[in-house]
Amino acid sequence: MANHLAESESLYLRKHAENPIDWWYWCDSALEIARREDKPIFLSIGYSSCHWCTVMEGEAFSDRAIADYLNQYFLPIKVDREERPDIDSIYMQALQMMVGQGGWPLNVFLTPDSLIPFYGGTYFPVQPRFNRPGFLQVLQSVRRYYEEEKEKLSKFTAEMLGALRQSAILPRAETNLADPSLLATGIETNTAVIRVNPNNYGRPSFPMIPYSHLALQGSRFGDDFEDSLRQAAHQRGEDLALGGIYDHVGGGFHRYTVDSTWTVPHFEKMLYDNGQIVEYLANLWSAGDQEAAFERGIKGTVNWLKREMTAPEGYFYAAQDADSFEKATDGEPEEGAFYVWSDLELRDYLSTEELGLLQANFTVTAEGNFEGRNVLQRRQGGELGKEIENILDKLFIRRYGSSQAQLALFPPARDNQEAKTVSWPGRIPAVTDTKMIVAWNSLMISGLARAFAVFGEPLYWQMATVAAEFILKHQWLDGRFQRLNYQGQASVLAQSEDFAYFIKALLDLQTANPQETGWLEAAIDLQGEFDRWFWAEDEGGYFNTASDHSLDLIVRERGYTDNATPSANGIAIANLVRLSRLTENLEYLDRAEKALQSFSTILEQSPTACPSLFVALDHYRHGFCLRAAESSIEPLLSRYLPTAVYRVDDSLPPSTFGLICQGLCCLEPAENLEQLDRQIVGVMAGPSILLG
Repeated sequence: MANHLAESESLYLRKHAENPIDWWYWCDSALEIARREDKPIFLSIGYSSCHWCTVMEGEAFSDRAIADYLNQYFLPIKVDREERPDIDSIYMQALQMMVGQGGWPLNVFLTPDSLIPFYGGTYFPVQPRFNRPGFLQVLQSVRRYYEEEKEKLSKFTAEMLGALRQSAILPRAETNLADPSLLATGIETNTAVIRVNPNNYGRPSFPMIPYSHLALQGSRFGDDFEDSLRQAAHQRGEDLALGGIYDHVGGGFHRYTVDSTWTVPHFEKMLYDNGQIVEYLANLWSAGDQEAAFERGIKGTVNWLKREMTAPEGYFYAAQDADSFEKATDGEPEEGAFYVWSDLELRDYLSTEELGLLQANFTVTAEGNFEGRNVLQRRQGGELGKEIENILDKLFIRRYGSSQAQLALFPPARDNQEAKTVSWPGRIPAVTDTKMIVAWNSLMISGLARAFAVFGEPLYWQMATVAAEFILKHQWLDGRFQRLNYQGQASVLAQSEDFAYFIKALLDLQTANPQETGWLEAAIDLQGEFDRWFWAEDEGGYFNTASDHSLDLIVRERGYTDNATPSANGIAIANLVRLSRLTENLEYLDRAEKALQSFSTILEQSPTACPSLFVALDHYRHGFCLRAAESSIEPLLSRYLPTAVYRVDDSLPPSTFGLICQGLCCLEPAENLEQLDRQIVGVMAGPSILLG
């Protein structure tokens, strides 16, 4: 019998609808039942493409004895972190305080009256293993503690609430934003995070694009330091474009690799990673680092996006699972089954000459590099020849049933049942989570907009603008911006990252095509709604949630840390600076300065937590607006000018090639491109920031 999740729109929640556990979704009714019956809440948070979430669903959450005990003594609630990142953020921070680390599935136990966490963990097996207790043992111990240790519980929850509230209060800010060493230190320390470190051997490797963006952006400062920063930025590009994290057959980037050599991925593909990586590789190329693999990675990712991740309405799906079925009769999917290649399969499918050529260019061996099979990783950069591309297309046919040229669209498998029952022409694909998330779509729109500006490919512009127009037309309900869209229905009030990322995407579209003013107008309108509901009037910066939709949260956070995605405040502050340059409205600049000041102690004391705030500081210190005729702006769009914004201005005198304005003043009008270039170099470098 299905539980309360059966009618949910969320794929992740529906995966648990047939569990014997009487799951609730997060709502007032569930919270009230827990209070009335004095049951601790078991809160389990995950997402559809999470491998260990899937494992726990098939093990502990499907176990009858565990379900009976959980139903009797707890109120179980499931949350999709992609629907409610605000809830996930609070309880992930609490888990890290309790056990020193976090991850998904995120499983925590809350007091029913105050929703304060008092115990938690990630994956719990049915029986004790992996040095972890069995889940039933955990439940019994937690229930016993809740019933018999009220004094300890009260003391612990008071301390936990105090710690969470304290973490939401930023230190008093007295740092001087004009101090050039502040930005210098931020660039240097954050670049160190992505440099190759022999001490990282054996550890997982993540794209960490916010750090890479800052390294590349900072590489324009100082001759002594430039080579080091450029090398770090280039190396991250090679790690991504050559490594096993990239799907060299079908395109698109996996979430991370489980090793330090960028070889074996955790196979899910997330839209948010791919959008950021497309933008980063395009920026590398425009900065003069024209490694052929970077352009190939962008093309392949856009082809994958168009083929598998774009809804008929034009928006982009959220993610694809790591696991898939090898055969329709299998009981459980296998990690990476859609992507890996056995030696036997390759020898059977390819000629001896083709296999030899594949082995010369990719890490293909008889033993394999992943459970006896092969993840393709390139041995060197440069262009792949036509022969290699033909071999990869043969593997594409093996996987998809048609060649890339013939396969324009590949319909998604929306759940495991569909994956197993459809007659697929090639392998059974991984399940695709088809919900639309504004924040993640925005990251991809930004990536496509930048790739269009750099490479001039019309497809990139078309896909970006259609997705943006869908959001502008369909993501408001009762006058309020919404985060999600499920098959045409907008849902869940937008959070800070949705506003910040989409405003950035709109500004990126305007930057890529400055004569189209509609994108700027839309950004201005959305910024007004963002300021009204999220701005912290007393402190500065933006809260994660709207002022009228935070009552179910034990703290209200102003997020500033970068993780797999950039912090909303980092992006939002850069947006404010860009808007101020484009509109000459100094209220935007005032907000940006106040927000940066509120986070300035964090910038000084914890620089590696917030690379996106340093990008915003760079915009604040070195941002400029170029006003010129369209013909003067056009040659600059494909160049790497990270702090520039552009306004098409046909009212300038005929003798003026372009006019640069920065802060509260403008430079001497440039009469030709050479003079303008010299001015741009000077403005972007600004005063020395003491790098090196």
